[in-house]
Amino acid sequence: MISVLIVDDQDLVRLGLRTLVENEDGLRFAGEAGDGLAAVAAAKEHRPDVVLMDIRMPGVDGLEATRRIGADPELADTRVIVLTTFELDEYVFDALRHGASGFLLKDTKPAELLRAIRLVADGEALLSPSVTRRVVREFATRSVRTVKPHPRLDSLTDREREVVGLVGEGLSNDEIAERLVVSPATARTHVSRAMTKLAARDRAQLVVFAYQSGLTS
Repeated sequence: MISVLIVDDQDLVRLGLRTLVENEDGLRFAGEAGDGLAAVAAAKEHRPDVVLMDIRMPGVDGLEATRRIGADPELADTRVIVLTTFELDEYVFDALRHGASGFLLKDTKPAELLRAIRLVADGEALLSPSVTRRVVREFATRSVRTVKPHPRLDSLTDREREVVGLVGEGLSNDEIAERLVVSPATARTHVSRAMTKLAARDRAQLVVFAYQSGLTS
C-alpha cells in the first residue's frame, strides 16, 4: 500500500487529489497540508511514501518544504513529486536539486498521475527525457552556472562519467545504449553503478549531479 500526502493551498485541488487517491487500489491517503510548513510537519508525522507538493504557496513554499523533507534523514524513504502550473517553472530545477523525484503539470490526466505515484514510490524518477532537456535548458538560460564537481566524481570510471553526462542531457537508457553502441542492459548497469557511487536517490538527482559537475554542455 502506497501512502500519499497531498500538499496544496487550494482546498478544491486537495479534495480532487484526495478523491483520486482514495478511490485507487493500492494507494492510501496519508493526510494533507495547505502550506509548506504544515507539509513538513505532516511528513514527519505520517511518513508518507509519496508527497504531491504544490510549489507556489504562501509562507513556506513547496521548494523550501521539499528541501526540508529531503534533508531529514528520518524521511529518506519519502519521495516528492512537485506539482506545477507551468511546465518551465523557474523553481523546478531547484526543487529537483533539493530532492524532488520529478514534477508534473497540474493538468496531468488522472491515470498519468496515478502511474507517476507508483513509479516514484518504486524509486524511479519522474523525468522523461524531453522534460529533462527542457528543464535544464530553461535553468541554464536563467542562471549563471557555477561548476561544482560532486565529491565522489573521481570514483566514476570514464565510461560512467560519460553515461552520467548523457543522463544529464535527458537521454533515456535506450538512447544512451544507441549513442554508445552498447546494449540497453549495459547502459542500465552503468547508470545504476553511477547512482550507487554518487549516492543519488534516483535518476532525477543524477541529472542534477551531472549538471552541477559540468558533465553536460
